[in-house]
Amino acid sequence: MVELDFNKGKGLIPAIAQDCNTGEVLMLAYMNQAAFDETLSSGNATYYSRSRQSLWKKGETSGHVQHVKEIRVDCDHDTILLKVEQAGGAACHEGYKSCFFKIVENNEFKIVEKRVFDPKKVYK
Repeated sequence: MVELDFNKGKGLIPAIAQDCNTGEVLMLAYMNQAAFDETLSSGNATYYSRSRQSLWKKGETSGHVQHVKEIRVDCDHDTILLKVEQAGGAACHEGYKSCFFKIVENNEFKIVEKRVFDPKKVYK
């Protein structure tokens, strides 16, 4: 039985989603035990939304589901790396492939990626 250390993060651990084909980091979210269990049983990424204080099945609204191909755990058992196949081509709720679509340049944010979808049309 896999046991993760949810105690350090007061019940939550970071979960990094990485594209299983390209290695690109798509997003960082958090999981509690229930989210981890749901991810294991469904095969699709489920996270814990800190703002809503509830489970968040990735892609439930947008259709941009993350199909989990592999789960890695760090040496301290307090961080998860999900290697995923991203449905719909975008992980970010702002419509980008990755949540990391900005760089810091001259002490300002610069968008360096193109939007995959219009969030106003997806999240009505």
